[in-house]
Amino acid sequence: MAGLRIEGEQEPLLGDTPGSREWDILETEEHYKSRWRSIRILYLTMFLSSVGFSIVMLSIWPYLQKIDQTADTRFLGWVIASYSLGQMVASPIFGLWSNYRPRKEPLIVSIFISVAANCLYAYVHIPASHNKYYMLVARGLLGIGAASTDEIQVPQGNIDQVAVVAINVLFFVALFVFAVFETIIAPLTMDMYAWTQEQAVLYNGIILAALGVEAVVIFVGVKLLSKKIGERAILLGGLIVVWVGFFILLPWGNQFPRIQWEDLHNNSIPNTTFGEIIIGLWKSPMEDGNERPTGCSIEQAWCLYTPVIHLAQFLTSVVLIGVGYPVCNLMSYTLYSKILGPKPQGVYMGWLTASGSGARILGPVFISQVYAHWGPRWAFSLVCGIVVLTITLLGVVYRRLIALSVRYGRIQE
Repeated sequence: MAGLRIEGEQEPLLGDTPGSREWDILETEEHYKSRWRSIRILYLTMFLSSVGFSIVMLSIWPYLQKIDQTADTRFLGWVIASYSLGQMVASPIFGLWSNYRPRKEPLIVSIFISVAANCLYAYVHIPASHNKYYMLVARGLLGIGAASTDEIQVPQGNIDQVAVVAINVLFFVALFVFAVFETIIAPLTMDMYAWTQEQAVLYNGIILAALGVEAVVIFVGVKLLSKKIGERAILLGGLIVVWVGFFILLPWGNQFPRIQWEDLHNNSIPNTTFGEIIIGLWKSPMEDGNERPTGCSIEQAWCLYTPVIHLAQFLTSVVLIGVGYPVCNLMSYTLYSKILGPKPQGVYMGWLTASGSGARILGPVFISQVYAHWGPRWAFSLVCGIVVLTITLLGVVYRRLIALSVRYGRIQE
């Protein structure tokens, strides 16, 4: 009996294929209820995971500044990218593990890793030095804990590989531009509007919450609109909206951001007792009453000659990116699934996951380096160029992005 249970756990999730036990029987009422109970648990898990991810993303930059003042926006990119790097490396390992062992094992291990990583992240302020590197490790472990456990299955033939590669590229760009946006939103608003760390967390939290509500509305609207004009046209429209959003972010005008002049600090080490050292190690960085100077840091030379991005520009861009990103994300998944057809899609979905993880690695590193050295004008201009190239690619492969059943004449498009 135990052997049958383990064998069942190792079967592909898409079990209605020739030779599988479910192929020739109808789904019973009990199985139906059990399946939907599992789906609802997954919905709840994903919801809680996304809430936690959003909370952490908003506070990474202020938290990093408080625990280690040697960290700059360039290091911020590596901290954010480490999450996706850990996820990309661990996903195939967990996938192979779940192929040969019960799925519960990698799931339980990933949960324990996530708990340990969150504990490390919460206490990275305790060490006396190198705190930013402890945060880097904590974020990497969080990515490992969040790794997917999708099984690797045998690829199927008769699939348009050009369309598959094209969708992977489109999906990569969609996640790349949003990773750029969510990485730079805190440093950008602190530089442009002289927000304090607390204000940046609060105001950007409100903005991202509004984007979440906007995304829900977009998902409902896209479902209805796709029946009339098709997924390809909606994907094209989403990319154009994203391009407009980043184009609006380009600085213009004669008003410049407030400059942050760093105070000179005495580097001498005061005499302290052993007890004071212990209390200082355990003291939360949020309890530090010394406010950091606000404004655009003088260490970033572009602050002296780059015009400010007006708040109206920023908010308009946020709304447009909040429309375009969920559209591109959803349509990429939809088209990809239709191109692959009804057979098991484990390998191909693994490629899509790897593509998204790669985007979330390169996006933060790219924007943090470009933003720190050359500022928002160059950073957002390059993003606009990348989106233009992606729109061109979509135009080239537009006719090939069709369902497998349509390609082989089983149904009319």
